[in-house]
Amino acid sequence: MSQTIVQVDAFTDRPFAGNPAAVCVLPAPRDERWMRDVAREMNLSETAFLVRRDDGAYDLRWFTPAAEVDLCGHATLASAHVLWEDGHLTPHETARFHTRSGLLTATRTGDWIELDFPATPPKPTQPPADLARALGTEPLWVGSSRFDLLVLLRDERAVRELRPDIAALRELDARGVIVTAPAAGPEAGYDFVSRFFAPAVGVDEDPVTGSAHCALGPFWAERLGKDELVGYQASARGGIVRVRMQGDRVLLGGQAVTVMRGELLG
Repeated sequence: MSQTIVQVDAFTDRPFAGNPAAVCVLPAPRDERWMRDVAREMNLSETAFLVRRDDGAYDLRWFTPAAEVDLCGHATLASAHVLWEDGHLTPHETARFHTRSGLLTATRTGDWIELDFPATPPKPTQPPADLARALGTEPLWVGSSRFDLLVLLRDERAVRELRPDIAALRELDARGVIVTAPAAGPEAGYDFVSRFFAPAVGVDEDPVTGSAHCALGPFWAERLGKDELVGYQASARGGIVRVRMQGDRVLLGGQAVTVMRGELLG
């Protein structure tokens, strides 16, 4: 039996930018080995698998080519986009997802989708001994969130020009490393920049990372003194993430574009 798979570029309003994710809306659960094989075959930073519950919510799991992860923003955004675009949900229905990080929801306003995610504020931590060498630069501040290390660099240029040692980053005790700095100036149209490296889970550099903004949101909200921010992830593909703080939750706004549809025959 074939299975439809949809590839979506998330956190962008145009094809071939943002972060690509594959989405499978399954008629019934499949075994974990099959999901891992599909994710490895797709070779994207995330492949999402959804199964509808009787109450209309969906079980949602995310896999990189190498591992299952506990939280993923761009593949959740892509999943919600597919549910609305393919008629699984009506345009005004809230998408509800049961995940390893609890209940997550997505709502749509025009071309924008907003995800309701848990905040994962970073706390100051002693930098790992090899961090500066792995990054090739000296951090101004290092914190640890639920999943990742967050590293503050001196300015936007330092973030954009960073060329880390990926093999050395792979050895750090964290899912990934977020590097960030304030925007170069108000004319930029965003408040902060970031990049995200996660070789430990098979993603050397992720193009646009929703879950990283669960840490970036509270970090920059405290420093900039405002609860609504715009982040730009300065990867080669690039993407915009709107961030709204609501207590211990982070609302992440983004757009999505379908770029490919296919049938899995295995």
